[in-house]
Parts: sequence; structure tokens; C-alpha cells
Amino acid sequence: MIQKGEKAPGFKGVNQNGQEISLSQFKGKKVVLYFYPKDNTPGCTAEACNLNDNYQYWLGKGYEVIGVSPDSVDSHKKFEEKFNLSFNLIADTEKEILQAYGAWGEKKNYGKTYMGVLRTTFIIDENGVVENVFAKVDTKNHTEQIQKELGL
Repeated sequence: MIQKGEKAPGFKGVNQNGQEISLSQFKGKKVVLYFYPKDNTPGCTAEACNLNDNYQYWLGKGYEVIGVSPDSVDSHKKFEEKFNLSFNLIADTEKEILQAYGAWGEKKNYGKTYMGVLRTTFIIDENGVVENVFAKVDTKNHTEQIQKELGL
């Protein structure tokens, strides 16, 4: 997994509107880049809605919010519309961005081991350096969790 202080891997992906989004287009801005397992599941919905409810706050502080999951563009579009999400959701169906950040790995559930998304948030500064990593995400209070850690 990418660590605090490391250069954030560049990426390109397609968002819920079919537009290509790359990390480089946010140079000079800070980014809340969050990886989540699946659209329309309870934890992922709570996390997305918490970040969305605070989206104007993030913009005001100079941050952009970007969500990434292995779901399709179509799935992201439905998720965005259902919950009125205001930020980019990147469809990483090939798991290239997930793997570049180390957010794809071994998980355990009910004694079974499988590969899946490791819910993680990376705070990237204006120069593309990882400022902080949240590996234990409080989905319902994620904005507050980030604010507390960063002293915002």
C-alpha cells in the first residue's frame, strides 16, 4: 500500500459521466481519494453520503473528492443519481488504480479468504504527495475523521 510521504501514483479512469479523469488534472489542488468496495451497499453509501454532505466544505478548503471502485460506469451513474452525489466516481473495472495504490488485496469474511477492495482513503497534497492514509475508515463520520487527523 502507498504510504504517507510517497508520491501518489498517477492514474486515468472514466467517471460516471463517461469522462476521462486523471490525477494530473487536479495538480495544485488537494485530493480526497477514496477507494470503496461496491455501489449501493450500506457502508459505501454511508461513506459517499458523508463526503457528499460535506462536499462544499471540501471544495472550500481546496480539496477535490474522488471515489474509486471496481463497479461499472453505469453502476456509478445510478449510484450518483440515487444519492445526488456531486463528485467523480471512477470505474476501475480492471482494478489498475486499486492495485497501484495497494487498495486491492486479501480479505477475510466468515472464515473465507478472498481478494477484494481494501476500503482506504488517501489525502493527496497539491504536489501529488500522499499527506495521509486512512486504512480504518469510519464510513458514517469520514469527513470528521479526516478533519480530526489533519487538524482542519
